[in-house]
Amino acid sequence: MNDSEEGRSLVLLTRDCMAAMVPSGARILLHEGTEVSIVQSLGNSMTVNVYGNLARIEKKDADALGLAAEDQYEPMPEGLSLEEQVWHKLKQVFDPEIPVNIVDLGLIYKVSIDDAKPNIALVTVTMTLTAPGCGMGPVIIEDVKQSIFSLDKVTDVEVDLVFDPPWNKSMMSDIAQLELGVL
Repeated sequence: MNDSEEGRSLVLLTRDCMAAMVPSGARILLHEGTEVSIVQSLGNSMTVNVYGNLARIEKKDADALGLAAEDQYEPMPEGLSLEEQVWHKLKQVFDPEIPVNIVDLGLIYKVSIDDAKPNIALVTVTMTLTAPGCGMGPVIIEDVKQSIFSLDKVTDVEVDLVFDPPWNKSMMSDIAQLELGVL
């Protein structure tokens, strides 16, 4: 591992791995020996710069970057209701271009839980994207589903993607606005 002029770590991939181009979402194969720099490592993925372009690599492929595949999510606090657990999981999903979780970014409009039957819960998340044409939308939606499916009792997850009301900067939490320098 070397240091680049920008202070980011340069890494040579130790094996081939799949990645998603940011912001298009197009799947690509990065080959062993390719030089990348890690831009962010948050939630269930890492964003890397490869040949001047951003790409998202899943944490399960951290070993390709010479890193340990650390636990992908923060530990769940004790005693939370299922809805609180869902919100906790959603706060660990990140847009690959923005170092803010999707809850603080204001992308989650509603969480509904149907848990009338014992040991069965259907979770429906109503959310938006920062832009209707966001190529990373399917990737973010899949991250939402995977993180919620990891909860006990959850048997189905639906994500309703809506664009009304359209997302705008005022939907971000104060923390997100401070992090991004817009407050």
